[in-house]
Amino acid sequence: MLSLFFEAGKLKRLPRTGWLLRGIPNPESIADHSFRTALITLFLADDLKNRGIEVDVEKAVKIALLHDLAEARITDVPLSAQHYIDKRKAEKKAVMEMLIKTPNPGEYFRLWREYGEGLSPEGRLVKFADRLEMLIQACEYEEAGFRNLDEFWAALESLRNSEFYEHFKDLVEELAGKRAGKHNNLR
Repeated sequence: MLSLFFEAGKLKRLPRTGWLLRGIPNPESIADHSFRTALITLFLADDLKNRGIEVDVEKAVKIALLHDLAEARITDVPLSAQHYIDKRKAEKKAVMEMLIKTPNPGEYFRLWREYGEGLSPEGRLVKFADRLEMLIQACEYEEAGFRNLDEFWAALESLRNSEFYEHFKDLVEELAGKRAGKHNNLR
């Protein structure tokens, strides 16, 4: 497992490519993104549970921790490059090879698939948290003066179409309003 821990450490050094391509120098790392996604997942899952909605918080957090692990090998492939390669196939192969030395490779791989394929409420919650985290980061970059990040904000519609939107509508709309307010001030 030690070799996996070292390999996962690459995520701390690998930048999120989409931000680099938009001219953001020294953008967040994949690990930075994964950490906040896991934190958001924890709080959203606990909130759902407190509202009486059936959700396995531990499972959701495990999925969040695993969701970008394959990027230690294949990196953060930007959308423009995904047109030319099968990112899912590459990620699947990488994560299978990486998890083989863990105590429960079958379980961890299943959890990873639940995120990518939306096979469980917990996997879909992590997808929601992943997109929410990306928009929070976009908002922070815009607050720092970076522009031309509109393509990232297209994810707002996927949040609004999510099964979790009704539970976190205030959060999503507060973020959207924060951005709209900034954009109005720039005009």
